[in-house]
Amino acid sequence: MIPTIAWQDDRVVMIDQRRLPLKANLVVCATPAQLVNAIRTMVIRGAPAIGIAAAMGLAMGARQIETESRPVFERRFQRLCEQMARARPTARNLFWAIQRMQGVVASNPRVPVAVLKDLLRQEADRLLAEDLRINQEIGRHGQAVVPDGATVLTHCNAGALATAGYGTALGVIRGAVEAGKKIRVLADETRPFLQGSRLTAWELKEDNIPVTLITDSMAGYLMSQGRVQLVVVGADRVAANGDVANKIGTYSLSVLARENRIPFYVAAPLSTVDLSVPTGKDIPIEERNGREVTHAMGRRVAPRGVEALNLVFDVTPNRFISGIITEKGIARKPFRNSLRALMKAA
Repeated sequence: MIPTIAWQDDRVVMIDQRRLPLKANLVVCATPAQLVNAIRTMVIRGAPAIGIAAAMGLAMGARQIETESRPVFERRFQRLCEQMARARPTARNLFWAIQRMQGVVASNPRVPVAVLKDLLRQEADRLLAEDLRINQEIGRHGQAVVPDGATVLTHCNAGALATAGYGTALGVIRGAVEAGKKIRVLADETRPFLQGSRLTAWELKEDNIPVTLITDSMAGYLMSQGRVQLVVVGADRVAANGDVANKIGTYSLSVLARENRIPFYVAAPLSTVDLSVPTGKDIPIEERNGREVTHAMGRRVAPRGVEALNLVFDVTPNRFISGIITEKGIARKPFRNSLRALMKAA
């Protein structure tokens, strides 16, 4: 797989996910502002990948602060953190990564600025390495719920491109394949940004995992015909009670899975769990420009003058979720207890 994000000297380079699968262009960010814009414009997307990008952007920005004064450095670094936090509102990992970087500054109050800059770079590198290991652990735990011979439905892209590599929901699928299971994948196209058709289908094809692309509206009928045995999706934020914010359309799939008695699992690192948010009602839901709905791949598909609503995420109530697969194991109902227990074990 092409690395989602990496260092190029003191710059951050990432694959432009807006151009896949037609072109594998790279975007190089030389300033924190450029990196914020890359997150905001979906050059990079997926909650874990956004968190990693934020950490790397802050490490890069820290190196560009020209001062030897700790108070001056800390004020300027805090402004960078505030700018980074405004990139996108829903993905928990963005704010988690910022807090990790702020923690480096807070826990090293006496080191010189030059040393602090190195420590911030090391922490960003640590997040990158941790994420790959965490995803592989998610795959190891998650493959146990995948029956041999199953057809697995997934939505959006929760794969290598949404993380440092391997993936969360696709990590479960990769884990099952590595365990020797023969499975097939149904990938929802995921309108309006087409992450399923452009990214998930591309990843699985590259890995020689059998995948069939379907329209979003086809999933319910296929479930009713017995052609889906499992649904696995990712998450952008998990509330303390186990409600899950994920790509718009996930809630509908959970209702359809319940109607057809199909297990519905969420795969996400514990960094996506936000215990400060009591329920899904408290999760901010991003709304993007309606042009993403009225246009497809740069071409208008709706009449001029028609307004379009473009809510990016929805919230799946915990009652529709069979389990939340994390790097420390699978949380099950009651999620308020099991998630806290896994967080303590982390």
